[in-house]
Amino acid sequence: MTTTIRPVRTKRDLKTFITCTRHIYRDDPNWIQPLTLERLDALQAHKNPYFNHAEVAFWLAERNGHVVGRVSAQSDRLAQDRYGTDLAHFGFFEAEDFETARALMETAEAWARQRGLTRVQGPWSLSANEQAGLLVDGFNTPPVFMMPHGRPDYDGWLKDLGYGEARDMLAYELDLHPGFPEKTHRIVKLARRNKRLNVRELDMKHFDRDLALIMDIFNEAWSDNWGYVPFTEEEAAHAAKALKPIVKPYRTMIAEVDGEPAAFMVTIPDVNHKIRDLNGKLTPIGLAKLLWRLILSGREDRMRVPLMGVRKAYQRGPIGAALAIWMISDSRDNVVDRGATFGELGWILEDNDGMNKILTDIGCKPYKTYRVYEKGLA
Repeated sequence: MTTTIRPVRTKRDLKTFITCTRHIYRDDPNWIQPLTLERLDALQAHKNPYFNHAEVAFWLAERNGHVVGRVSAQSDRLAQDRYGTDLAHFGFFEAEDFETARALMETAEAWARQRGLTRVQGPWSLSANEQAGLLVDGFNTPPVFMMPHGRPDYDGWLKDLGYGEARDMLAYELDLHPGFPEKTHRIVKLARRNKRLNVRELDMKHFDRDLALIMDIFNEAWSDNWGYVPFTEEEAAHAAKALKPIVKPYRTMIAEVDGEPAAFMVTIPDVNHKIRDLNGKLTPIGLAKLLWRLILSGREDRMRVPLMGVRKAYQRGPIGAALAIWMISDSRDNVVDRGATFGELGWILEDNDGMNKILTDIGCKPYKTYRVYEKGLA
C-alpha cells in the first residue's frame, strides 16, 4: 500500500498531527497522550514566539485512510547563528514502520535542500528549549512532563537512513525518600555557614523580576553547552505564562553570592502523571480533576527539574557545586514534606562531567538516554 505524505495546512490537520500518537502508541502501556490544548499552544505560530525566528513545516503520513506517522522540519535562525547557516532541524518524528519513516525523512530533507540547507539535525521539537532528542534507552517507564517518548525501532531506522549520533543526553531518577548521603549534608551545612552565600525561594510578588533573573542566569550558564539556543524575551514570557500555574516558591530556588544572583533551579510536578487518564482531552470533568491534582490538593508526588543553571564564574569551582547541591537539597526537603516520592533531573549532556558527578554523588541514577542525530545532505 502506498504511503502518502501531506503537509499540515489547517488547525484540523494540526490536531491530527497531535493526536495521531494515540494510534501509534496504542500498544505501549507507558505512553501518555499530551493535552491537545497545550500542544496547540506550542505548535501554532500566533501563539508560540519560537516561530518569530524560525520557519517550520509539519507533515502527516497516511496509508489506506489512516495516519501512520508525522514529522516536522525547522529552519531556526538563532540555531543557525550559533551552529552554521547550513543547519536544518527535524522534530516530532513518529512512524509505524520503516517505509513510513523513510518517506517522512525524505520529505523533511527535500524541504531543507530547497532552502539551501545541507545538514539535518534532530529531533528538536521544536528546539532545545522544548522537547529534545529521541529516546533510545529507558522505554520501560513513562515519559515525564516535557520529555519525549519513543519506540525502540526508531534508532535503527534513522541510522539506516544515514543519520549518525550527534550527542546523547541523560535523564536521572531520584528516589526522594532515603535522603542524601552524609557528604551532601556536610556540604550544605558548610554552605549555609558561609555568609557570602544564600539560597532563597522565588518571590511570587515579584514573579516577573525573578523570572528575568532566572532567564539571565540560564542564558549565561548554558551558552557554551552543545545544542544551546538562547531564550528570547518573548519565549521566556510565553514559557512563564504556561508554567506559572504549576510553579511554587518552595521548589523554585535562586542562589546568591555576595547578594548577586548566581544560580537557580526550577522544580515542577510531573504533569504527565496527573493527565495520564485524560487521554489528551480536557473535558469539564477532566479539567476539574487536573485542577485538584495540580493546585487544590496541596500534595506533591512525582517531580521534575527541567531547568537549572550556575553562572560561568562558579561552574568549575566548589562554590558552584555547593550552591547546586544546596538548592537540590532544599527543594527535595520541601516536596518530600508534601508527599513527593520520585524526582527526575534532566536532561544532562553525556559529557557534562561536573553536573553528572554532582547528581551521581547525591544518589541519582541515569535511567533514560535521549539521542540527537545528524546527517549531511548531498
